[in-house]
Amino acid sequence: MRLEQETDIEILRQAAKLLERENKRLVDKIAELTRELLALKGGDSEQIKLRIAELEQQLARRNQMLFGDSSERREGADDKRRDEVKPKEPQKGHGPREQPKLPTLEVLHELDEADRICPACGGDLQPWQDGFEDSEEIDVIERRFVIKKHRRQKYRCGCNGCIETASGPLKLCDGARYSVDFAIEVAVAKYVDHQPLERQVRTMSREGLEVESQTLWDQIERVARLLSPAYQALIAYVLSKPVVGADETRWRLLGAKGKDEGEATRWQVWAVAAPDAVTYQIRDSRSADAARAVLDGFEGVVMCDGYSGYKSLAKRNPSVTLAHCWAHVRREFVEIQDSFPSETSAVLDLIRELYEIEAYASSPR
Repeated sequence: MRLEQETDIEILRQAAKLLERENKRLVDKIAELTRELLALKGGDSEQIKLRIAELEQQLARRNQMLFGDSSERREGADDKRRDEVKPKEPQKGHGPREQPKLPTLEVLHELDEADRICPACGGDLQPWQDGFEDSEEIDVIERRFVIKKHRRQKYRCGCNGCIETASGPLKLCDGARYSVDFAIEVAVAKYVDHQPLERQVRTMSREGLEVESQTLWDQIERVARLLSPAYQALIAYVLSKPVVGADETRWRLLGAKGKDEGEATRWQVWAVAAPDAVTYQIRDSRSADAARAVLDGFEGVVMCDGYSGYKSLAKRNPSVTLAHCWAHVRREFVEIQDSFPSETSAVLDLIRELYEIEAYASSPR
């Protein structure tokens, strides 16, 4: 089996574990042989310890390259400089965390009447003024679905010439059965917490509400209609910035699997991001026409990958300047590093310096 051609994640994970164990076994054997060799040569114990420590460090570096969080790392200078510019991660642990966003509910616990007797003299125990033992716990107050009955009071004049009725709550549409807060709850659960509507239906059923996923979808659709002006304003705001980032990825069409795989995967979600906002648009292709529609009216710099759709956009619109992604460029040189070590090393060093400048510029002062 050739691992470079294997695509099964579980097989690759098992292979990585086997390689890690084999590396450990080999380095232990090397350490043992090194210890024996140095002893035969008359080396002292300190020399042996230093040599073994050096071997262990070499193994640790190799394992980090094999099993670390990036497959594009370069040995040597890259690791040292990364350590210099990378901010320290906060210390992890299981101690109590501050919860400044949570409200505090005070619960008073009192002794039962039968326990308010002094075991020493038999007298009554009286509350000790400001004498408490305090502790905290984080609890959950379960949400409830209720049928809220709105009674709109009517008013009339004694002359019978005027009748007025108090206003009721705001509704998503006339005669809406579900409240605005309910619709927002459904939308947030789906798009912020990524809970499918069918899963929400099951959760709501456990909490006493019987509802269908189509009903939940209707709530989201009505919210979307009301928010459409805000969405269009957000797009205009992002496209008014001098520099934006653009990217696209597949958006699978449900129900098309097994029928036409091309149809299922041709839809794309396009993202256009400014420093303080981002917009998403779903289009039925990844064509140059889709790129022009997403960036319609934009004038400035588009940070993007090397996709030809962006290049076509820039050719037709001289007001658009492309700034391609350095990570994609760097990846190409990493892939040919073994074939052209000296040439690629010079380029990768220059790209590394760009990253160092970016890290320095973005680090807090």
